[in-house]
This record gives sequence, structure tokens and C-alpha cells, in this order.
Amino acid sequence: MTLQKVFGCGVRRGFQSGAILRLLASLMLTVGWWEVPCLAESGQAAAKAKKPTPALGMNLAGPADWNTELPFVDVFRMSRPWISQRKGAPWGKGPPLALDQHGWVKRLEPDCWAETPLCTIDGGHYPAGQYTVFYEGQGKLDFWGAAQVVDRQPGRIRIQVDPQKGGFFLRLLETDPNDYVRNIRVIMPGFEKTYEKEPFHPAFLQRWRGIRCFRFMDWMHTNGSEIRRWEDRPTPEHATFSAKGVALEWMIDLCNRQQADAWFCMPHLADDEYVRRFAQMVKERLDPKLRVYIEYSNEVWNSQFPQTRYSWERAKELGLGPKERPWEGGGMFYARRSVEIFKIWQEVFGGTERLVRVIAWQAGNQWWMERIVLPFEDAWRHTDALAIAPYIWMNVPLKGDEPTADQVARWSVEEVLDYLERVSLPRAIEAIRRSKETADKFGLLLVAYEGGQHMVGVAGGENNEALTKLFQAANQHPRLGQIYEKYYQAWTESGGDLFCYFSSVSRWSKWGSWGILQWYDEDPRKSPKFMSTMRWARQLGQPVFLPE
Repeated sequence: MTLQKVFGCGVRRGFQSGAILRLLASLMLTVGWWEVPCLAESGQAAAKAKKPTPALGMNLAGPADWNTELPFVDVFRMSRPWISQRKGAPWGKGPPLALDQHGWVKRLEPDCWAETPLCTIDGGHYPAGQYTVFYEGQGKLDFWGAAQVVDRQPGRIRIQVDPQKGGFFLRLLETDPNDYVRNIRVIMPGFEKTYEKEPFHPAFLQRWRGIRCFRFMDWMHTNGSEIRRWEDRPTPEHATFSAKGVALEWMIDLCNRQQADAWFCMPHLADDEYVRRFAQMVKERLDPKLRVYIEYSNEVWNSQFPQTRYSWERAKELGLGPKERPWEGGGMFYARRSVEIFKIWQEVFGGTERLVRVIAWQAGNQWWMERIVLPFEDAWRHTDALAIAPYIWMNVPLKGDEPTADQVARWSVEEVLDYLERVSLPRAIEAIRRSKETADKFGLLLVAYEGGQHMVGVAGGENNEALTKLFQAANQHPRLGQIYEKYYQAWTESGGDLFCYFSSVSRWSKWGSWGILQWYDEDPRKSPKFMSTMRWARQLGQPVFLPE
């Protein structure tokens, strides 16, 4: 198990390393393809252009047992997929489990059991008290860790949970193959009578009221998704959402409750039937007043992800781009597949009035946007918005270009923020400006699929504990809020439209301090990132939650 999986974090992807950027620049100089394509249809591009309306959206943290946002009152929705155990064997080394199509254990071998961790959250940051456990079928459940059984009867167990002891485990010790245990729900205190009609935690709904759009990239487990067919998708009947992502039905429900637009990322392997059925459910169930942002996968330009390598392979199969530069073919395939997906959504919706068709690429990388992605097979004609991630980035490696991890670790918090304001912020603003120029040339809106601070150790730098502590202190400093104010002002003045912050609530670690808050019960007034972001949204007229 990787540390990323344990802590639910991963190094973000706003920019590649300096070495890679220099390599790309060298390649572009060698090829000599710096010229912007002459748009004979410039009048059509101008006609496509819409007046930007800046607004705050939010990327929601993905489902996992370590999720500190606690969006659902049924914490079993976030449980880890079943772990097989055998008496006398090492932990997690039980035999393969017999699961039904929804992930419920159909039978157990002798001397074996299955278990799953819940609420693996340090510091007591989840509700204490008596949880109610409901289930169907015949079998035996037990608990260990921070939970103790209070009483039990068939189909219902009460457990006392002490979050100060960490997380807890649910064990399936016995199950009847003819009526196996299924539909397990572990309900937080006080919600046992309302959880079916009110599945979202009220604190979660309050925190994100007034948000213009929810981007569901992490809720859909987009990066490296293995979903190909409609039958592969997660549904409300699945044992947990941490395996494949949150069910579409729940994402739609959230948007309807919050009156927020939806931003969906289609899995990179998904076939046309999946896309069509997905779009049909959205059309049928999403409030018709709400819009839908459609994106093919996530960061297909970023070689860190499986979807990027898939795009290279598909490009090779289809003969797209030069063989010696597979990344160019990958960009072409991304453009083609995006348009194919857009057309399916357009057919289902009977037009594009409610759709925002998104092409996303690396912030400020005009050459790729203008020479490879947008013009390929006139993809821009079928697109509404160019999306970027204009992070205020400070990626610090162990070795290489200065400043290095050892050097920065000796800085003060003020020195880090000086660098952020003097170097990182102007760099982010320039990327916004250049990307807006490109968007204007093609008559597109400029939106941010992600954004915020990007202070993190990379290439070994993440293992410098002093650097991690320094960056976390900088994330808590009031001055970061002031830097954010300049950042959002630049986005507005540059003509940016929707800005989806990354990300909602998640624990900070050496992999980054991405959460605008760390805990579901954190006082947002103590977070300069949260307060400055919500003040900006208020200035834009959004009725967001802003405690004063």
C-alpha cells in the first residue's frame, strides 16, 4: 500500500518539472511551430464568445475511509473495499473474496473473515456517540478499534464510538450464502430516522451553500478510472463509494439540493454507450435550471496519470501525430475524443444551451493549446470553454534548480510568503493572461478546473519534514489570505469565468496542503484560505457560507 493511498493525498499536477518544460520548449524551437494558426473563421470565433461571469466552484475531496470532509451521514459509504483475513495468516492475506455485483460478501471460507476500516481520522475529528448499524441478511458483525457494541438485534446494532481512539473496523465474521449480509449502513448519531431522505451531512451542505458548481473529478475517481461500460459504474446499491467513486444519482441529488451546476469528468476508457446513458440520467434528473460542464477525463496532458499514457497508445493505433513525439498524438486524440463525447451529450440534450463543453490543458502553455489541441479537427468549434489550473505554485525538489528542499526548509514563513508573492503569484497571473489570450482567439470562455496554492516538495523534497511543516505553517498564515485576494482579483480582471478551487476538505501532509480546510469540524474563521475565497465569492454575489 502506498503512502498516497494511506493518506488519501497525491502530489498535484499544476505544472511539470522545470526540466520537462525546458525539454518541451527545446522541441518547439526545433520544430519551429510557434505560429498561431490563422483562424479564417475569426468572425465565427468572435460570435462564439460569451461575456465571462466569474464565480466560485469547488472540487470535492474523493471518497475514502480517511476522508475528513464527512459529506455523508452513513460513514459506511466511505469504507474501504473488504479486506480478506485468515486465521494465522498475515494481515490482509486471506483468500479472494466471493463478492456480488455490488461488492457484498456472498460467503466466507472456514477460519476466514472480511473487514473494513471506517473513519481512519486522527485527532478526534469525526462525531462521537452512538452510531446505528443497519443491515440485511443473516450473519454476524463485530467491531474493534474506536467502536464498542452497545446492543444488537437482527438487522440492527448500536455501537459507541470514541473518535479520540482513531478509526474503527467493522468485521464480517459470518454470513449465510443463501441470505448473505448486505446493505450495511453505519449512521452517525442523530440521523438514524432521516438518513434515507437526507443522506448528506448538514454541515457539508451548509459549508458549500452558494457554490456555483461542483467539480466531481475526485468523487468519480477519474484518475486511472477502470470504468468502461455503463454496467461498471458505481450505483447507490454498491457496498462503498471508495471503490469506484460516488454514484451519479447522489451527485445529481447534491447539485439539485444546492442549486449548483455539475462538472462531470468522463472516464478515459468509457465507451459511447456509457457516455450516452450517463447523459440521459443527468438530463432526466438534474434540475433543468442547472448547467452541466463536460470534460474528458482529467489532465490528459499530464504523464503522471494512466489516462495520458492511454491517449498516447490510442494515438499510435489511430496514426495521430508524429511517432517520435507521442505526446503530440495524445493531445490530438484528447481533442478528438472530447468532441465525440460532446456530440453525444448534445444529442441527448437536444442542443448545447445547458452544456459547457470543456477542453482542459496546462495553464499558460499556448503552443499546445493553439497548435495541437484546439485546432485539431476544429475541436474549438465544438467547445465552449478552455480550462486551466493556474496554481500559485512553489514546487521544491530535493536536488536541481534552486531553491532546493534543504534551502527552503531553512527559510522563515515570511520568506516563503515573500517568494510566493514575488515569484509564484506573478507567474500564475501571467499564465492566466496568456491562457485568456488563447481563449479569446478561439472565442472560448476561460475557466479554471483547479486552482489555489501549490506549495509542496517534489522529486524527493516531500520527504523533508521541516519543509512540510514550513509549508503547512504558510497555509495557515493570514498573509496567504492577502495573496489570495490579489490572485482572485487578477482572475476577475483578466476575464476569467468559473474558478473551481482545489480542493474542499482534506488533511494536509507531505503530499500537499490542498484542503481549503483540513477537518469537517474546523473553524473556518481560522483559515485565511477559506475566508478570502468566500469573501471573493460574496463580492461576486454568491450567497456562500461566510462566518464572521
